[in-house]
Amino acid sequence: MPSAAKKLAIVHNDEPAPETSVEVVLEESSVEITQTEIQPVARGEELRLLEALLFAAGAPLDEATLKRQLPDGVDVKVALASLQAEYATRGVNLVRIGKKWTFRTAADLSWLLTKQTVETRKLSRAAIETLAIVAYHQPVTRAEIEEIRGVVTATGTLDVLLKTGWIRPRGRRKAPGRPLTYGTTEVFLSHFGLEEVGDLPGLDELKGAGLLEGNMPAGFGVPSPSDDSTLRDDEDPLEPGDLDFGLAPAPDAQTEK
Repeated sequence: MPSAAKKLAIVHNDEPAPETSVEVVLEESSVEITQTEIQPVARGEELRLLEALLFAAGAPLDEATLKRQLPDGVDVKVALASLQAEYATRGVNLVRIGKKWTFRTAADLSWLLTKQTVETRKLSRAAIETLAIVAYHQPVTRAEIEEIRGVVTATGTLDVLLKTGWIRPRGRRKAPGRPLTYGTTEVFLSHFGLEEVGDLPGLDELKGAGLLEGNMPAGFGVPSPSDDSTLRDDEDPLEPGDLDFGLAPAPDAQTEK
C-alpha cells in the first residue's frame, strides 16, 4: 500500500500562518504477470493428412483412396467422422456425397457465393425468321408463318420467342380449329429501340441495307406492320387458359436449324 506523510502547522489567529506543505511518498510496487502459454489441442496426425488430401483433391475421394494415403492401422471411417465433427461448425463442412468425401461451403452460407449472370444466347435462324414474320404480318397464326417461310415451324421456335417476351398470343382466328394468332409486345419495341412497329424498315430500306436481293420477284412487297391491340374482324378474344396453352412448351419439340 502506498504511504503518505503530511506535515501540518496549526497556529493562533494572531500569528501569521506559515505555508502548509504536504509531502506524499509513493512506494512503487511491482506487478508480475505470468502469461500462460496456450497449448494447441492434441490432434491426430491422420486428421492433418486427411485434411490435406481432401483440400487438394479436385473431386470427391472415396474411402479406399484415402486409406491408401494414410499410415497403416488408421481407421479411415473413424478419422473421417472425427474430421467431419471438427468442421461441423465452420464455414466449410466435410460432407459425404454417395460413397465419397469432400469439403463444401456450409449450407447456411451458400448465399455468399451465389452469383447471378445473364447468359447471352443467339437466336436461331428459324427464330429470327419467325420473329420477322410475326412483326410484319401480325396478327399471324402458326400455319400462316409456315406458309410464308415454306417450312414447318417447330413449336420450340415459338416457345423461345414467347419466353423472351417479344411475341404474345393475342386472339384466335375465326377459322377451322380456331388457331392462336400472335403479335409483338412492348418488350419487342424496347429491345429493338422502336417507338412503334410501323418504324420497322420498309422495302427500300431493306434493299439499301443489303438484306434483300436486287432481283426480287414481280409483285414482291413488304407489308406495313401494325401492332394495334384491337382485335380484327377475323379474330376472337382469347379464352381462359389460352395464355397458358400458348406458353406451354411441347415436350417433343425439336429445335430448327
